[in-house]
Amino acid sequence: MNPSAKSARSLPWASWCVALAAVVIEALPGARDALVYDRTALAGGQLWRAWTGHLVHFGWAHLVVDAGLLVILGWFGERRYPVFTRWGLAAMPPFIAAAIFWFDPTMQRYGGLSAVNLGLLLYVAAQGWRRDWTDWFWPAVIAAYVGELLFEYFRGGHGGGAIRFDDANISVATGAHVASAVYALLALAFTRLTQQPKIPPSSSPSS
Repeated sequence: MNPSAKSARSLPWASWCVALAAVVIEALPGARDALVYDRTALAGGQLWRAWTGHLVHFGWAHLVVDAGLLVILGWFGERRYPVFTRWGLAAMPPFIAAAIFWFDPTMQRYGGLSAVNLGLLLYVAAQGWRRDWTDWFWPAVIAAYVGELLFEYFRGGHGGGAIRFDDANISVATGAHVASAVYALLALAFTRLTQQPKIPPSSSPSS
């Protein structure tokens, strides 16, 4: 294969496209209301919101944090675990939306890539840690991200840390983050099961 073609294929195009879509939506007046996760609208059949809601952000500061992290995670994820990362970008949003729809009925509106980012982060970090259990980098990354979420949560979900929302009624969606962590753990378990080395059957002793 041509080295330049191989390099192009290894670029995180899927993650970059998702981040770009989030930027475009933020720049379009009125797009938020048509695309955000809205429990009533979803119940009424507007199922696209299960995907597009994750591309909606509550202000440019919120977008920069979420999309910026996705660009970084996509660089690692699509180069090292392209199947999980690309399928995750498609399948994780509706998984998260379904989880908060069924298990968090008080959440009427939701937006942002933070939950998707957390799912990608947990998978990439766990796989990286498996390669070298003495490597402190990935556990430190997970701890820092969880620390940010806890800080936001205990501040009431209205700012603090890196995230700023332009809507005072928006709070950090802990349930969505838990759902993404469950998705990543299920994917890790599936990966372990499907990558188990096959043990050849023992041959019967000759008589």
